[in-house]
Order: sequence, then C-alpha cells, then structure tokens
Amino acid sequence: MNDLLNKGCTAVVFLLISFAASGQANINPENKGKLYVLWGWNWGYYSKSDIHFTGTNYDFELKDVKAQDRQTPFSFEDYFGITSITIPQTNFRIGYYINDNLNIAVGVDHMKYFMINDQTVKINGYIDQTGTIYDGVYSNDDILLTTDFLSYEHSDGLNYINAEINYVKDILSWVGNPKEKLQVYVTGGVSAGFLLPKTNSQLMGRERHDDFNVAGYGMALKAGVNITFYKYFFVQSELKGGFINMPNVRTTHDKSDGASQHFFYLMPDILIGVVFKIAHKN
Repeated sequence: MNDLLNKGCTAVVFLLISFAASGQANINPENKGKLYVLWGWNWGYYSKSDIHFTGTNYDFELKDVKAQDRQTPFSFEDYFGITSITIPQTNFRIGYYINDNLNIAVGVDHMKYFMINDQTVKINGYIDQTGTIYDGVYSNDDILLTTDFLSYEHSDGLNYINAEINYVKDILSWVGNPKEKLQVYVTGGVSAGFLLPKTNSQLMGRERHDDFNVAGYGMALKAGVNITFYKYFFVQSELKGGFINMPNVRTTHDKSDGASQHFFYLMPDILIGVVFKIAHKN
C-alpha cells in the first residue's frame, strides 16, 4: 500500500509539472468571471499509520495500523436521494475563475476511514487499572486488534474541509476545436484545510463515542481532466495525493481520552458539475 501511495503521489506531481511547464502556449476559452459547482464520489487508499492513545490510566501506541475506505453499495436513493446523498464517499466544491487559467475553490472531501480489525500490530506503552485483560506494560509486543479491544473509524466521515487554487488549460483549442460545444481541460492544483472527522470509536469496553471534532489539518496536490459540454456542463476526474495530521482525535466521552495519528492518502474521484458566467471579462 505504501508503494501504491508513493507512486500515486509521484504521478500527481509529474502531471502537474508536465502541463504547467508548457507555459502559455495555449490560451483557454474566456473563463474569467465564471462560477462552478461540482459534486462527485471518491475512493480512498491510506498508508499505514501509528496511532497514539492517551488517557488517565493508559498511554500506548499502535504501530503500522492498516485502514481502508468503505464504499456504499450503489442504489439510486443512497447516491441521489436528498436525505441520503452524503452517505457515500463524496466531494463537493464551489469555485470561481479569477482569470482564464486560474480558479479558487472551497469544498469538502468526505472520505471514510476504517481501521481493519483482527490485524496484528506492535504495541508500546502501558495500560493500567482499566479492569481489563489488557493491563500491562508493552515494549514492541504483538497485539490482535479485536473489537473487544478497539474499534476505530472516521466513518461519517474523514471530512477534509479545504480551500484550493487550480490551474486549467484547454487542450483542444490547439486543434481549432469549436469552443461552444466542447472543451477538454487538463487541471491541477494544491489545497490546504482542516479535518472535521466524525470518529466512531470504542476502546477497551468504554462507552462508544461517535461525534464530530476538529482533529487536525491536511494538504494535498491533485491533477485531472475536465470535459465541458456546451459551455455549462462538465464531468471531471482527478487523482489527489495528500497528507493528514490529526493530533486531536476524540475517542471516548471523557475529554481526557484521545488519540493522534498522521498518514498519507491517495484519492481518485469522478465528478459532475455546472459552470456559468457571473461576471464579464474586462
């Protein structure tokens, strides 16, 4: 998985450099003053993560914990219903073209992160006076992550709320494309923002905790392709590679309990949207 993430992030950087390096050889259609709104769906791939748990009677770290996303089985109601549209892993963004090649946007990547149970990992630290079989001092020992010990999910979800700046280039204008009917853009950008996960966790038999909390920050690079039809409608696909650091994860209803972790991720997505002019180009 780490090799996949490294290759994916390298691909994102390579794509960004490739079309940015071509400079101003191509002039886009008149995008300045346009607003766009998009919605779509994503897949998530996560690097292994060290997760550090602290509380009044424990302080331990789990090493190289594996996690995965969880796709919602397709149904029209879940993916397009008004009350259930955010159940799948989704993306939302609204953006504005500040000139023909650059746009700025804000939005949320609604990912899902599920620690894989019944994996064996290394544990370091101590657990004391919990009244469970897990009391003890640990030094690079093996532990099986059963649900009796720990369930840990950012399942509603791993919400990356971010602002980004994107560069776009219309590649069909090089061959005299009829701009009124079709544009094909390559696009790439950078983003930064904060994480607002709804962490669903249960630790050593304590009461399950499931609530939103500002847990940390993230940053990402992306590259993609946008196909716009008749000026107003588009489909877009991106590959995003990023880093998430969450030093303030809530794990129980006791505010003295918490966790911290950081990891890399790779997120391909498929998006649909509309774009329209709200200001005339000067």
